[in-house]
Amino acid sequence: MKGAAALRNPYYDGSPSDHFDGLRFFNPPGPARDKSLADVLRWQLTGNKAPWAKNVPVTPARPQPRVDGIHVTMVGHATLLIQMHGLNVLTDPVWAERASPLSFAGPKRVTAPGIRFADLPPIDVVLLSHNHYDHCDVGTLKRLVAEHDPLIITPLGNDRLVRGAAAKARLVAGDWGHEVALGGGATVTIVPANHWSSRTTRDRRMALWGGFMLRSGGRMLYFAGDTGFGEGRIFADLRKTFGSVDVALIPIGAYAPEWFMKDQHCNPEDAVRILLALEARHALGIHWGTFQLTDEAREEPTERLRAELRRRGIDERRFVAAVPGGRYDF
Repeated sequence: MKGAAALRNPYYDGSPSDHFDGLRFFNPPGPARDKSLADVLRWQLTGNKAPWAKNVPVTPARPQPRVDGIHVTMVGHATLLIQMHGLNVLTDPVWAERASPLSFAGPKRVTAPGIRFADLPPIDVVLLSHNHYDHCDVGTLKRLVAEHDPLIITPLGNDRLVRGAAAKARLVAGDWGHEVALGGGATVTIVPANHWSSRTTRDRRMALWGGFMLRSGGRMLYFAGDTGFGEGRIFADLRKTFGSVDVALIPIGAYAPEWFMKDQHCNPEDAVRILLALEARHALGIHWGTFQLTDEAREEPTERLRAELRRRGIDERRFVAAVPGGRYDF
């Protein structure tokens, strides 16, 4: 067999659905148009990448073992420690120096982790949104399993990737809409995102991606993972299904050039549209300033976020760009 007929999905073998065609996942209404090699070359040959500092100073935080209320500490990019009514949750944990399959090449960290790994409190749960290298570092996951034994919750297919690195990992893999009970009335629900997945050149969209709704102590926190705004339908649907959100963790960076990135990454203006669609009381801007993945200047996402909030007459304290080592109490 040759070509597409020879392909198999190494992560997931399940029945087709409204976002899975039997081989690949897609964002409804789909099917997706993946960026071509010509698109990639068009981007790379423009030469419009803004210069970044090689290192930005960070003062790491030292979190308490357990806290009441909602406290979020930014580690960097999409890695955050959520401490919510006694529960300790990590999102998309990456302590690696590079967001890359290679240790010597690829986007390098310009901000040190906002929490030293040794200073982590006991980690109960890891929310793993998808398998891109800036969100899924198997070395970090292996270490977390060995030292903390957390429950790892992830969309379909990513469990096989994690299991290959950490055979003893406690894993729950689910489709969009799958709810996991954490005890004490706390729950996590896997929810849609406008994105895609791949670890190699041959596994594009073969594992599912998503965000998460975390409910604990009567409060609701949304972690978007990685998403574009798209038509905005998924965010309106989330508001209808879950009610208004107390805290939303929304990506604001890695969007330039926008003709290439808009389907998969939201810009700051779209991040504000997500805030409003969810009717979120508070939001943190994530996914900016740690790894240079795209062309925009490092501080541009924060500047555009503040400008959009002012333009809409929204209190700037409602949506803050999170910085590594920053602790945000709600």
